[in-house]
Amino acid sequence: MKRKAIIALAAVAAAGVSAAIVGAPALGQGALTNAAVGSHIATAQAAAGSEDANFFRGLCLAPQAGPTAAPATGAPAAPELADYHAEPVKVFDNLYFVGEKEYSSWAVTTSAGIIIIDTIWSYSVEDEIVGGLKKLGLDPAQIKYALVLHGHIDHVGGAKYLQDHYGTRVIMSEADWDLVANTPRIPERPRRDLVATDGQKLTLGDTTLTLYLTPGHTLGTISVLFPVKDHGEPHLVAEWGGTGFNFPHSRERFATYMASAARFGGIVEQSGADVLIANHTNQDGSHTKLPAVLSRKSGQPNPYVIGNRAVTNHLKVAEECAHANMLREK
Repeated sequence: MKRKAIIALAAVAAAGVSAAIVGAPALGQGALTNAAVGSHIATAQAAAGSEDANFFRGLCLAPQAGPTAAPATGAPAAPELADYHAEPVKVFDNLYFVGEKEYSSWAVTTSAGIIIIDTIWSYSVEDEIVGGLKKLGLDPAQIKYALVLHGHIDHVGGAKYLQDHYGTRVIMSEADWDLVANTPRIPERPRRDLVATDGQKLTLGDTTLTLYLTPGHTLGTISVLFPVKDHGEPHLVAEWGGTGFNFPHSRERFATYMASAARFGGIVEQSGADVLIANHTNQDGSHTKLPAVLSRKSGQPNPYVIGNRAVTNHLKVAEECAHANMLREK
């Protein structure tokens, strides 16, 4: 949808409200729905600005369709190393990127070991997470926890490897443990281990992560807040645990997603979180931010520190695009 069309739909929404106020003839239900959709899209676009334009386009203008075919069985064939490999990067004093070109995994270092956030694919966990930690001078044997933010194969695929090789404790929500157990596409399932609860504090050594159940992308998606330091300066990271609309589409499911985004957005705003990361590199600008971290000169700002308003706006985009898509459903 072009910008002019978005603005026009928003104008129709405003006109509909004005007409109701002055007693003018009411618009038809279809026109009212289209106007409301346009209004929410316009609000999302305003929240996105130029910095989050790709995120906005992916959710509002070209949202993923829900699944229409029977689920595939078995994991897809592993791609060539060159097609997925990314070098690890130290992003903050205690936060490291150890993911792929497209799929993110983050290592939080603490005084008592390492927490991995999302374990990417079974074919890449050894190269990216284990190999990446070693390149960064860190010991993968110190991985104490693997927090899986949602139970899709591209985030839980490496969890069993970490369990088997390092005794890592795997954390997921109850709903997504069930999802993983019943998904034929995930043949290498981790053993059911720790169950995340809403508001749970996961503490390892000197660092505490706060977990929030934010159903939407999956019914058990987890979002998280945790502290980091940048050359000793404290910051707070927010990660929205699952983004796309590649779930069975219904008004109820979009409403669930919308409510979770609104709630976590409020939590983020109140917390003052000023750093945003994601579990896909195209959702937090990592394609450009990781190289910027590597080329960063002394005294230059960390590109991941974007401010509380920008982090909150990211959640607003998710909320408003979900609202627009809910209204599109019959």
